[in-house]
Amino acid sequence: MATISGITGAQYVAGSKNFDNIKYQYATSTYGVERDLNPALIVQPKTKEDIVLTLKYAKEKKVAVAIKTGGHQYSGASSTSAPNIQLDLEESFRGPDDRAIFQKDGKAYARTSVSWSLGEFNAWLTENKLFVPHGQCTEVHVGGHVQTGGYGQLARSFGLFGDHVLSLEIIDTDGNFKEVTKATDPDLFWAFLGGSPGNLGVITHFTIQVHRDQDYNGSRGMKALYFYDTETLKRLVDILVEMSDNDDFPRNYDLCISVLSSSFPLLDLWPGLDEVMSRRHPELYGENGIPFWPRVIIVYAQWVPFESGDQCDMSWFDRIKEGSDWILGDSDVEEKPMSQLTGDWIFRNVREFEHPYVKRTYTTNSRTLGADGWADWVVGRIDAIVRPEHNRCWLSAQLQCFGGKNSMFTRNAGNGTAFSWRDTSIGCTMDCFHTPETKARAEDWQKVNDQEAIGPNGIFSKQDRRVLWGSYGDWNLDNVWDRYYEDREKYEKLQQIRKAADPYGIFTPNPFCVKRAE
Repeated sequence: MATISGITGAQYVAGSKNFDNIKYQYATSTYGVERDLNPALIVQPKTKEDIVLTLKYAKEKKVAVAIKTGGHQYSGASSTSAPNIQLDLEESFRGPDDRAIFQKDGKAYARTSVSWSLGEFNAWLTENKLFVPHGQCTEVHVGGHVQTGGYGQLARSFGLFGDHVLSLEIIDTDGNFKEVTKATDPDLFWAFLGGSPGNLGVITHFTIQVHRDQDYNGSRGMKALYFYDTETLKRLVDILVEMSDNDDFPRNYDLCISVLSSSFPLLDLWPGLDEVMSRRHPELYGENGIPFWPRVIIVYAQWVPFESGDQCDMSWFDRIKEGSDWILGDSDVEEKPMSQLTGDWIFRNVREFEHPYVKRTYTTNSRTLGADGWADWVVGRIDAIVRPEHNRCWLSAQLQCFGGKNSMFTRNAGNGTAFSWRDTSIGCTMDCFHTPETKARAEDWQKVNDQEAIGPNGIFSKQDRRVLWGSYGDWNLDNVWDRYYEDREKYEKLQQIRKAADPYGIFTPNPFCVKRAE
């Protein structure tokens, strides 16, 4: 494929110098060959006009365009095969006019381009004593993140990143510039936010409401690191399940538990850890001074006031801390502005382990996980892959409470977005990384998880409920639509909106998208 005439940004034709480095994304190590993540041309636009020219060219040549901001989608949906085009927006809109903060009627708002990473976006808000719920991975970019929800630590107390969107600035299939809001085009706004990300048009900027530190004085949080221990993990998961099974649990609290196998680059996760670890645990450092990081459990817990009479139950934090072997975090729970707490929760590494993976993200609406014995089950499954030494498989797991009638994740259902499974009580991500030689071991471990956790007799969920950002399995979304959307009526509505938004199929670069209506 030739380059496109008139474009001011960089273009890379397949086989050219640096092409292989530039096409790389998170899924390349696992699906690069299997799903042929090899576009014929990569365009890195400098302007909106460059995007218009790319879409015009795609229409003329009858090829498709994949849209990439950070490239972290598990299944590789922000890439494509030849003869299609990848539109890489990662560096496109990063000027002084591409983000701004303003206040109106006592509320704060941010207009941002899609080209900023979460790490950059979070730091910018923190500098301005502002925050908004979002995920924890620093190199995920806000463009894809906002369309798939923006799941993160504050989901119970504040909802999703995508719940805060007021307007979307897009370029449509015909090259028109549009601002889409819930008032001006409710169907398209709904579909962009949780419907079929990247398949309805090109988002360049969006405006969201953000929160001010000054409105939540007295917020508290902790980030604690523990040596991995089965009993400690079980005690923590029991607290999470108790919280999740209680439909009346206050909105003020969020809890997330992560488990990481040995060799995880902890320094990227926790600045300042090296000094503390070398002092407290010199046995972890070899003769050359390079640490061998052990298996760990990480806990993120937070309380935020919403009304003047709200009181933090410190016994909840005390239960989390009780009797544990802390590596770091043995001071009292910190009272900090929310913007600083969210900054502390950012993962500063690009990916968990430098290996291919077999990923899973499950959700459930169960309120009987305690009685059903799920805590014992999930701890046993984690232990089976984390505890064995030298098994050449590495786990990154994350268990988080989302539900209850007071949760904003739940209460935001029907707010004009299409994000699915608003009745979720717990989300469970269990990602197993492996070498080429241990791929079967990782797959067999996940197969047991699928069989025992999900389905009519599943200990976690009676229904297979997945999220678009954490997709796995069949890459043809039309075959498995009922895993990602609640009912056929919703899916068919999305099909009709896709047909109207993408009549030429320009935004159909791979099968992981809502199929256009006939």
